[in-house]
Amino acid sequence: MIYAGFEVINEDGPGGRLGYLDGVVVPAKSEKKDAYVAFSKQAAKVFIENGATRVVDAWGDDVPDGKQTDYKRATHLQDGEQVAYGWIEWPSKEVRDSAWAKVMEDERLSGGGDRGMDGKRMMFGGFAPLLEV
Repeated sequence: MIYAGFEVINEDGPGGRLGYLDGVVVPAKSEKKDAYVAFSKQAAKVFIENGATRVVDAWGDDVPDGKQTDYKRATHLQDGEQVAYGWIEWPSKEVRDSAWAKVMEDERLSGGGDRGMDGKRMMFGGFAPLLEV
């Protein structure tokens, strides 16, 4: 098990019933945290416009070393970096699948600029909810 504590740096959207979830873990440059936050806020707008119900991004605050593995090793964290963690909530997998094509074409996210992170070491995936409380 990998666990850690994260400070929420951006949260957007009203939420609602969770039908599908995208998760992401990425190393980000500590000195570029403002750039990462700005990118996070821009990306959240794009996801919400395309059907996401909620987007949350968080910055590593209590990221311990594990015995077998941990977030630091999983992201190949380097000096001067911190682990960022986020998720996108969707009403369904169908809405998510349709939205991703549009999101990838959106100029606000496809342009260059400093995002404060290393996307080559990003981990992401889609998840179906198992439990609703």
